[in-house]
Amino acid sequence: MEFPYDFGFIPATKAQDGDPLDALVLMDEPAFPGCRLACRPIGIIEGEQDDKKDTERNDRLVCVERGTHSYTHIRHVDDLGKAFEKELENFFVNYHELVGKKFRVLGVKGPAQALRQVKACRKSARRDTA
Repeated sequence: MEFPYDFGFIPATKAQDGDPLDALVLMDEPAFPGCRLACRPIGIIEGEQDDKKDTERNDRLVCVERGTHSYTHIRHVDDLGKAFEKELENFFVNYHELVGKKFRVLGVKGPAQALRQVKACRKSARRDTA
């Protein structure tokens, strides 16, 4: 199973699961591993995963790459429609199931909440390096 769209993380962040904040990037052409992209957040998928022992938050930022033409009109995750949201929810549920975990979407929020989460995750990463 491969990730839909491009998938990466936000550098210099620490999410609640202890990893950098995950990011799903909508763009015209696929990127390559290790590249940095200039993106604008359009929302966040708030979720939690369960590995039979622990339950932890594992949110996914949804972004649009700044140079894209196909998604230039998208400003809010809601602009992508409910079918898109359901597709992503199903993907993450099935992906986690393959590795023996359960994933549940708690909610989908817009760009303001996404930016708050990025700031909180950057603050968390700074605390760990201080």
